[in-house]
Amino acid sequence: MKMKTRVLTIAKSNFVEKSKTNNQKAARTRRQRGYQWEDTIVKRFNSTDNWKAFRLGSPSIALPDVLAVNTDNSTIFTIEAKSGTSTSLPVPADQIERCLSWIKTFDIYKKRNVILAFKFLSKKRIGVGEYESRELREFFKIWDESLEISDCVCNYDGKFFAKTNGIRKEISLKECTMPFKTKQRHSA
Repeated sequence: MKMKTRVLTIAKSNFVEKSKTNNQKAARTRRQRGYQWEDTIVKRFNSTDNWKAFRLGSPSIALPDVLAVNTDNSTIFTIEAKSGTSTSLPVPADQIERCLSWIKTFDIYKKRNVILAFKFLSKKRIGVGEYESRELREFFKIWDESLEISDCVCNYDGKFFAKTNGIRKEISLKECTMPFKTKQRHSA
């Protein structure tokens, strides 16, 4: 009986270790996708006239993902970037809040917007390590400052929802016209 218990303990330990390794690998992949998306946004802004953009740091610092400015047009954007293979991408309320506090700080700019940038990758996760092909889509939503800040989610079709007390309510956010080419879905 002791031998059987010992074998089960070893098997369980191996399973827990493998599961931990898989979770760490998945988290690293998600972070890399996020960094790549932020980097893409910065490069796109910096390749256009009169815009300068910067990645501001790690998630542990209370900063937006990207800051983009156009001094000629007196415009500043704080950008929260989300990228993934699922059919919806969440934005926690605290991330919207920190973006808002940054644009309020730079009141010298006439146009100040929080942009929520979503990239739905061309592969959709359907299971553990299983994907199917789909159209790559990008959305750049302008946060409406008149709305109550809450956890939000953007779906693959571009619909945007606020989540309050576990209840999803669709809200309408304007699509931001970016100064660069995007992979936005155009309806007929």
